[in-house]
Amino acid sequence: MKEEHIQTMCIGPQATIREAIAAIDGTPAKIALMVDDNRRLLDTITDGDVRRAILAGHGLDEPVARVVERKGGLERVNPVCAPVGTDKITLLRLMNDYEVRQIPLVGPDRRVEDLVTMTQLLEGRPLPLKAVLMVGGYGTRLQPLTTAVPKPMLPVGNRPLLEIIVEGLRAAGIRRIVLATHYKSEMIAQHFADGSRFGVEISYLKEREPLGTAGVLSLVEAGDEDLLVMNGDIFTRLDFAAMLDFHREHQADMTVAVTQSEVSIPYGVVEASGADVVRVEEKPVLRPFINAGITLVNPDACRLLPRGKPFQMPDFINLLIDKGRKVVAFPLREYWMDIGCIDDYLEAHRRASAGLV
Repeated sequence: MKEEHIQTMCIGPQATIREAIAAIDGTPAKIALMVDDNRRLLDTITDGDVRRAILAGHGLDEPVARVVERKGGLERVNPVCAPVGTDKITLLRLMNDYEVRQIPLVGPDRRVEDLVTMTQLLEGRPLPLKAVLMVGGYGTRLQPLTTAVPKPMLPVGNRPLLEIIVEGLRAAGIRRIVLATHYKSEMIAQHFADGSRFGVEISYLKEREPLGTAGVLSLVEAGDEDLLVMNGDIFTRLDFAAMLDFHREHQADMTVAVTQSEVSIPYGVVEASGADVVRVEEKPVLRPFINAGITLVNPDACRLLPRGKPFQMPDFINLLIDKGRKVVAFPLREYWMDIGCIDDYLEAHRRASAGLV
């Protein structure tokens, strides 16, 4: 890896979480290296570490030490690293043993000299996911734009939204895509065909009657790959590989992408315990996590769905929780927009046309 990339991903113990994110996003390696003044390795900060800190409520301007503390502190164990010159097979074995995707390479004094990623070692291999895109909705909130065109085929910039989504999946290494269609399905099938023109394999599940946001998963051909389930009206730059890493790290049956929404209450909120007033907060701003319309789910979990019956994703999530299955939240920090109304669509179109996303 180039020296300038190593410099970019190195941060000091006094750095903020925001600076760690900049280091993570600054190179394809997707990791920040905490080092001392002599660039000796102290710890590693991964994309997943940062997202867990966000879920725990830490602000981006807090010290990155808060992230390290959540991992157990600098005293817990030495971060995974290897000497410069370690062979490829040993590096892959270390990655599998410690369930990491990046390993810093250090000199005798633990000074960071290089870094190797699993992507480099397995270059050319596709991401082991099958994507299922929900593209059968009527798009009623976007009428009259969707009277003649299904919502996923509306132009965003100079291309249909669904084409942008498919291109993003292909760029992430996802090669197999299932399109769950219903409304004006022939327009979608005519444009994408078997997907070869877009560098992917596309198959279709045409719903005779709408099956909701999860029902069609009972009809998807079972395999060993996890399923990436995504609404067909999502405009995002989500790192799908990072989401898969998070999913596997937590050994989850389902991982739900979430994003923070901001709700301002224009009144004083009174907290009461029985008849007693405990606290009054004037015009609070709430920042709850909301469902971003993107999930990863194990194919085994889909067997709990009634075959060919309508089922909504929120009900599927609750079903898994009730069955004792592990469901985790993956907080987005990338660009995300749900194109749910005409104003949202016009904003997405404007940003894409201006090259802002």
